[in-house]
Amino acid sequence: MARRKQSANSQTGRLRIVAGNWRSRLLDIADVEGLRPTSERIRETLFNWLSHRIHGAHCLDLFAGTGALGLEALSRGAGSAVFVERSGVAARQLEKNIAALEATGATVRQQDAGDYLRSAPKARFDLVFLDPPFAADLLEETCRLLAAQEQLADGALVYLEQDRSSPEPELPAGWHIIKNKTAGMVRYMLAQVERDD
Repeated sequence: MARRKQSANSQTGRLRIVAGNWRSRLLDIADVEGLRPTSERIRETLFNWLSHRIHGAHCLDLFAGTGALGLEALSRGAGSAVFVERSGVAARQLEKNIAALEATGATVRQQDAGDYLRSAPKARFDLVFLDPPFAADLLEETCRLLAAQEQLADGALVYLEQDRSSPEPELPAGWHIIKNKTAGMVRYMLAQVERDD
């Protein structure tokens, strides 16, 4: 979850689910310096891109922060979501929000994203959301780790979010950017993963 200034269309301290079963539900955001959800505008565009793939999908929300992306996916019919967040405060608030929504298929792991990928049992995620803190420059490293640890289903989609001024990340072999947009100071992309085997 990127740490950046509050978006003009997000209510301070609250996350609003854009659409689906929990449409317009407001959830508390942990009091962690710089923690902000991906904007509603970007989430709306992203989930329009994903509309044909979201139902029943197994999702991984790395750098989950508020859990905005994974919760939006569950609201719109995803089958499951694993939320990985290093901050204990943010992870506990995410667990409270999941309980308030009575969300099934949601798992929170308080862990560094890289450590999770290195130690997690092999999985086959259909959708992965990558929105690391912009200043940390973790996109390329995380993508390489995702590919190496074989955590992706055939044809998986990976969402990437970064500072607009940063160069586009160099992606692993077989990954192709299929959508690429900017909004304010944010560049957001969708990559499709094609497996060689």
